[in-house]
This record gives sequence, C-alpha cells and structure tokens, in this order.
Amino acid sequence: MSVSPSADSQMHETVRAVIDDWAASAPDALFLINPANGEKTSYRVLQQRVQSVSAHIANWGYKPGDPVAYALSNSPEAAIVILGILYGGYLATAINLVAGNNTISYVLEHSETKLLIANEAGLAALETPLQERSGVSVQIVSPDLFQQLNSSSEEEADALTGGLLMYTSGTTGRPKGVVLSQASLLAGGRNTTLAHELTGEDCGLCVLPLYHINGLCVTVMGTLVSGGSLVIPAKFSVSTFWQKVITQGCTWFSVVPTQISYLLHDSAYVPEQSDLKDVRFGRSASAPLSPDVQSAFESKFGIPIIETMGLTETSAQILSNPLPPGVRKIGSPGVAYGNEVRIGDELQRDLPRGTEGEVLVRGPNVMSHYLKNEQATQDAVTAEGWLRTGDLGRMDEEGYVYITGRLKELIIKGGENIAPREVDEALYTHPDVVEAAAFARKCDRYGETVEAAVMVSEGSALTEVALIEICTAKLGKFKTPERVHFLPELPKGPSGKIQRIKLVEQFRR
Repeated sequence: MSVSPSADSQMHETVRAVIDDWAASAPDALFLINPANGEKTSYRVLQQRVQSVSAHIANWGYKPGDPVAYALSNSPEAAIVILGILYGGYLATAINLVAGNNTISYVLEHSETKLLIANEAGLAALETPLQERSGVSVQIVSPDLFQQLNSSSEEEADALTGGLLMYTSGTTGRPKGVVLSQASLLAGGRNTTLAHELTGEDCGLCVLPLYHINGLCVTVMGTLVSGGSLVIPAKFSVSTFWQKVITQGCTWFSVVPTQISYLLHDSAYVPEQSDLKDVRFGRSASAPLSPDVQSAFESKFGIPIIETMGLTETSAQILSNPLPPGVRKIGSPGVAYGNEVRIGDELQRDLPRGTEGEVLVRGPNVMSHYLKNEQATQDAVTAEGWLRTGDLGRMDEEGYVYITGRLKELIIKGGENIAPREVDEALYTHPDVVEAAAFARKCDRYGETVEAAVMVSEGSALTEVALIEICTAKLGKFKTPERVHFLPELPKGPSGKIQRIKLVEQFRR
C-alpha cells in the first residue's frame, strides 16, 4: 500500500502530529525496511514503537525539552529511536560517532546530556568520553525499548517542545550546537519533498549517517513528510549498493560526491541500465560535485544526479536542481525550494545577478539559535531573519546559484566539516611544535582531505609519523592529516597571522 502526501502531513509542525496522521490515514503503508533481515515497519507500528520509546524516556525521569542524546549507527531501529525522542518532545542530541574523543566529550558536557541512548557501535565510539564525564545514564537499544509501555509522566509535549541539537564544526575549532525546532526539521523534509516531487509511491535508500543533517532531514524527514518508505542498511557498501536498490525497489537515493565517485569507479558489479529503470534520481549534497564525475556517472548508469546544497543550520536542503525534464545546470547546486536564497554584500544587502557575494538563506527551515552562544547567533542571523552561510557565490538570471568559495576556512572531507584549528591544537600539544596550520587539499576520493604544515624547534627529532599518531589519538583517524609537512617557517601576513591559503597554493598538485 502506498499513499500521497496529505494536506495535513504537509502542514504539521511536530513529528508527533505527522506520525499520528499517517498512522490514522495509512496505517498499513510501509515506512521502514531492513534489508538485512527483511523486517518491515508500517506507519501503525511506527506509531506504537515511538510511543514506547517516548514512554520509556519519561519513566526514566526526563521531561519534554530535556536533552536526550543518541549515539547510533544506522538501522531502522536507530531511526525509530530518534523519532521517538522527538515524538516525546525531547531535544534529540546527535553524537557524531567519528568526531573523535575531544569533540564527543565537549558535546556531552556542553549539551548537559544526562541520558544517552546507544547501540553497540555508539558505545564503542564513546568509551573514552563516557569515562571522562560522570552523570550520564546510558540506555542500550534493545527489543524492550520498543514494547508498549504506559508513561508515568504527566508531562505532554507541545508544538514548541524539543527538536534537534546537532553540533557543527566552526572555524574556531570548537563545535557550535545548532538548535532546530521540530517545525524546522519538518520544513527541511518538506523542502526535499517539494524539490524532488516525493510521494508515497517512492522508496528511498538511506546510506548517510543519521547523526548528520543530510541523513536525518533529507531521507528520514523527507520520507516521513511524503508518506513514502525508506530502506536503511547498516552502512554504505559499494559492493552491495546496487543490489539493495534493485531488490528493494528503491526509486531514489541520497549520497555525497565521495560515494558517487566510489560507485563510478567500481568494476566488480555494474548493473544493466534496464535494471535501474525505476530509479528516478540520485541526490548529491554536502560538498561540490565534480561536473566530470556527474556526467560520467549519468552516462554509465542512466540515472540523473540532482546536485543540491544544504547546511545543518537550515535543516539540510536550501538549493536543488529540478528533476528532469527541468533544467539541471552542471556545476550549480540549483535554485531555492521552500526557502528564500539571495546573494548579499558585506551588509547583507541584495546584490545584482551575476555579482559575487555571500549566500544568504531565510525560511521556516532555518535554525532557532546556537546553544549557549548568543553572540554567534547574532553574527549568523540578521534582524530580518537571513542566515549568513559563510559561502561565497553568485546567482544567474534564472535563480541558479554557483558557489565560488568560502568565507570560512572549514575543510570539507567527504561531506564532513573539519575545523583547521582543531587539528592545529592537536599538533601544538607536542612541545617541539612551534607553528602549526592545517589546510584543505584537493582529493579525488573525498573532495578535500586534511594536510598540515609545522615548524619545529631547532634540533628536534620529531617525525611526521609521531605527529600523525598524536592527531589520531586526539581527533580520530578521519580528522587526522594525511601528510604533515615540515617547513623552516610558515607563511604569514602583515599582522603575523599564519596564512593557510598560502599553504594551499604551495602544496597544490
């Protein structure tokens, strides 16, 4: 059974209202599919299970609005837990499992997390941070969590309660906690539904982590709002990707450019285009997609790739190219859907078409604020409600945006934001390091990768291997530099500030 989005499902402002609506109007329609064991979750069963999760949290002594963290690798059960947290009106606090011990410890402390729901992979990633922070109650995902339970709490969630707290790296190296209301999350899902014309007939494949805004808002919220179904494997696998698409009848998927490149270059299994005839589109976001890669992928598989752009602060998508037969402009993440986008000058005033400036966004999908950071919130959101993205771009006469650079210095590796200063500080922990600066370097595999340059004290025997080991221990392997270059002195500007851009130019391939 499949359904089309109802008027109510498109207007609700809480996850509870959307789930209750589908459970009443299309109870037997499928929502989640587990490709590992074939288990399927209908909207009626979804309602029962999120009610159970919500009731358990209440019985553990927590009230609507309280932060409830989740440390979960992908699975249908993970999606149900997250939706259950939101259903009860709690503040779902995402723990990035590859963020590294320092960042995870900071997130637990800064968010004032008292309750953490985790699965096996989540526990493994949090072993050290949990040892460093006392007072966090850990609950393990088990079948009991999804059993019907009457809540002992008399608290009821309302439209303004709870939401999502997701941390994103900043140029200072200290992550900022982005607070998104339930209404904003659903607006992000509606933007996806609108741009990609999703209906209850669609079945998506979710291979991006649910602790990222892309995986959560685009695939889960987009599917929930549209009344469709979603296949959630444990992880992205090049060798089994197409089998899942074909056997589960997926009509769309959302990936990042790195994954598109992996699929393009895999020769172990290349499906016939006729086997993919039901796939309407693939979606690319999180980093710019190479035009050459996009063209080659579409030629090889016969599937249009829709390039998009989104941010954590905007509940994911702000721009998207139209679906065929609409005009897709290679090299552009498209036009605005469901929110306003414009190019502004240094005072956020509208600039003429074709003029480079900062990309600004306004709409119901924009964040509420940065947690405990009023100054950063004021710096990011203008009095008129425009979010400053920090990205430079221009807009053509038809409203298509082209990203030309970044005001910020973030390194975007495989869609993951990495703050250079965070890497700097890890390098500086060795006493022989006098100067240190991390920078982005173009990479065919990840789009960008991390490298660094250091100046060490005279006579030091410090090696590249030793510095990489330090970074791995403090940051995790993903954020660790691929290379550490030793220089007699790092380039600086007139004020004495190290210039990362000069390092990028110096080591450009």
